[in-house]
Amino acid sequence: MSAAAAPVDFAAALRSERVAVIAELKRSSPSKGTLDASLDAAGRAAAYAAGGAAALSVLTEPSRFGGSLSDLRDARGAVSVPLLRKDFVTDEVQLLEARAFGASAVLLIARALEPDLLRRLAAAAVTLGLTPLIEIRDEAELQRALAAPTAVIGVNNRDLETLHIDAAVGARMIPQVPAGRIAVYESGIADVAGVRTAAALGADAVLVGSVLSTAADPVAAVRALAAVPRRARG
Repeated sequence: MSAAAAPVDFAAALRSERVAVIAELKRSSPSKGTLDASLDAAGRAAAYAAGGAAALSVLTEPSRFGGSLSDLRDARGAVSVPLLRKDFVTDEVQLLEARAFGASAVLLIARALEPDLLRRLAAAAVTLGLTPLIEIRDEAELQRALAAPTAVIGVNNRDLETLHIDAAVGARMIPQVPAGRIAVYESGIADVAGVRTAAALGADAVLVGSVLSTAADPVAAVRALAAVPRRARG
């Protein structure tokens, strides 16, 4: 891993004729508990890439997800696809860490950040060469996300307060993302039928976590999800 290396273009990797799969490295989660405590970040990253993942999401939050910055570093050493640092980012130092450990993008959760802080973090990320993926769940949050001109828009079906998944959120919000922006459908994808559902809504990409983190054959699991044609939105 080289801190001086330019980040791989995360947004460009999600522009494809097929729905791009962002495959997630996750040892545990608040909703499902332990998924794979022994998950090897480098090995799992290499398997996801071999299966056709367009990008990887790497959990770096330790207490609820069992992740670390070492996972980000190890994944970067194993693959050339872009990496998203997925964490509760609230401070610019976390952006510097993401850049130094090989990320191409960072997650910013709109409802967890005051509007001014969201704007500052998104702008600081871009200055560092990182793509902000701004996660939203409603129309007001979408407008805040669109104020960051280069942000990828993630629509999360999971309510982070209740942990409940409501597919109606994606069904309502994905079509509202302007056609010129990349829209990522997050949470609730369990199989290729879920990817087809996201494609029908106009999603450019899907972020898939638990079902891949527990897959006995992660190469085949990603490959099964990565062949769904993308449909134009708007």
